[in-house]
Amino acid sequence: MDIISWVIIIGIAVIVMISIMDFIRGGIFHKRLQMRESRFSAEIFYTLLMIYLIVILGFGLIYFILSMNHILLVENGELREVSILGSIIHSLYFSGVTLLTIGYGDITPIGIGRLIALVQALIGYILPTAFVLKLVQSNQQNRDRRQDML
Repeated sequence: MDIISWVIIIGIAVIVMISIMDFIRGGIFHKRLQMRESRFSAEIFYTLLMIYLIVILGFGLIYFILSMNHILLVENGELREVSILGSIIHSLYFSGVTLLTIGYGDITPIGIGRLIALVQALIGYILPTAFVLKLVQSNQQNRDRRQDML
């Protein structure tokens, strides 16, 4: 695999990690969001949806770049060469299935793709927990502010 592919993969991984860490720390997205008294916040839902889309697209691009360098995703136990569009579709599908920890098993990675899939599955497993903890923390901060005002 050439150096340009590795630079692109590392760049995508850095962008995905920055987006996740920004959400967890309460960065740009948190400044825009104000928790209301309702139990459902559309703003936070859309923020989480955007984080998931960024991660799916980011890892999908990583899988696509790997497939262009002949590190393929195996479909139904068979190595198959697919067109560029087919490779993009397979990469995004595999990324979504892996992030959401569904794991049908119809497409499996080989080589370094296994490690990347493992990291993505871990992110998919931890992200909802971080989301819930962020909501609890935000609600607690709002209660503390209200009590300080009284």
